Amino acid sequence: MGLTQGVFSLTSELLEGGNQTSTFEFLLWGLSEQAQQQHILFLLFLWMYVVTVAGNLLIVLAIGTDTHLHTPMYFFLASLSCTDIFFTSTTVPKALVNIQTQSRSISYAGCLAQLYFFLTFGDMDIFLLAVMAYDRYVAICHPLHYMMIMSLHRCAVLVTACWTLTSLVAMTHTFLISQLSFCSKIIPDFFCDLGPLMKVSCSDTQVNELVLLFLGGTVILIPFMLILVSYVRIVSAILRAPSAQGRRKAFSTCGSHLVVVALFFGTVIRAYLCPSSSSSNSVEEDTAAAVMYTVVTPLLNPFIYSLRNKDMKAAVVRLLKGRVSFSQGQ
Repeated sequence: MGLTQGVFSLTSELLEGGNQTSTFEFLLWGLSEQAQQQHILFLLFLWMYVVTVAGNLLIVLAIGTDTHLHTPMYFFLASLSCTDIFFTSTTVPKALVNIQTQSRSISYAGCLAQLYFFLTFGDMDIFLLAVMAYDRYVAICHPLHYMMIMSLHRCAVLVTACWTLTSLVAMTHTFLISQLSFCSKIIPDFFCDLGPLMKVSCSDTQVNELVLLFLGGTVILIPFMLILVSYVRIVSAILRAPSAQGRRKAFSTCGSHLVVVALFFGTVIRAYLCPSSSSSNSVEEDTAAAVMYTVVTPLLNPFIYSLRNKDMKAAVVRLLKGRVSFSQGQ
């Protein structure tokens, strides 16, 4: 919470002492200008947002109310669901309001705050996907030492460390963006992000670009490589399993997880590590990629990670029927 409060105080100081005034506003120009398409986009974004929040909240409640699911794997899954709720809530509600009111404006302070929380929750998604892959690696490849390696205390420390790191990275990027001057109010995206903000700046963005390349590369590629190594080890262990049915089940689960990983990391790497031009086609591609990792992936996570899991499905059914288990004896 201290880091969260810190970014607000930092933003206030920058607004008072910087070259931007409190009345400065950006225009978010990433979505279609046609009225008919905006109506379709509003309904589509609203549907995806409601399903995303409801699905992930259902997972959190099901895990929290069923003691049989109080294990490291489900602890990380609940953390991912919470993060996805916050992640999509950072951008989609503002986009819905702008579509409905025909207003594309966002204040300078609001833009910096959105950027900070978007980066925090987005990076947290990346770290949690890596931690979940490592958790599955330990469970499958070192089952006898699993509870010792992945104790609940260690899991809590891991998640806390992830939150701290993502907050520091997000605060660094937000501070550097706040030092820029802007020649244009028009942001070619439906939310405030690093790339679009640097494109409309008339300041020298070389430092921002180098930090984005270094921190972005570290935050994205190291977890991605950890996930790949974990799943290579998992697949190798599965191939040595004597049971054909067990192999099919494990491959089915790992395959669905890898679909989410490929979709999320593919679009994130496209957005942050691959340079794009300012042409209309490039802007449309950037917006499409942003929609994939900010809206579609959080929507898919509950289905991919939970509905294929019998224990999770049973917990959700018990929750919906009002039969929850708060103790092992129930």
